Amino acid sequence: MSLEVTGKLLVKYDTQQVKDRFKKREFVIELAEEINGNVYTNYAKMQLVQNKCEIVDRFNEGDLVKVSFNIKGNKWERDGKVNFITNLDAWRIENANAGAAPTSSVPSASTYSNGNSNAAPASSGNYYNPSPENVDDLPF
Repeated sequence: MSLEVTGKLLVKYDTQQVKDRFKKREFVIELAEEINGNVYTNYAKMQLVQNKCEIVDRFNEGDLVKVSFNIKGNKWERDGKVNFITNLDAWRIENANAGAAPTSSVPSASTYSNGNSNAAPASSGNYYNPSPENVDDLPF
């Protein structure tokens, strides 16, 4: 399942070498949603893994970005108690203002959006890094 959100890149963290063969890099997206005239702000911490850790380098904190991601979850037991962890694994980040007229440095709440549409290939000005789970070779 592939999801997308558009929001302001709030924080970029350094890459962490978790194990010999696994590294990750976390970042935070500020999401604003207007519901019945009220603006609600949420913060989503997402992660990039392995060779995708560098794709956030193209962007500055404060940039409006569109992030394509998958939800990954794990379950484990410790001391008889079942635990769960959920990660938002980003696999593509694009400039959300691509092709648009310049806007102010702080986008309005109506500029942010979220959705679950399937990601289309990026235009030539954006970075495209497809996830192996999202590659579709069907002719229709």
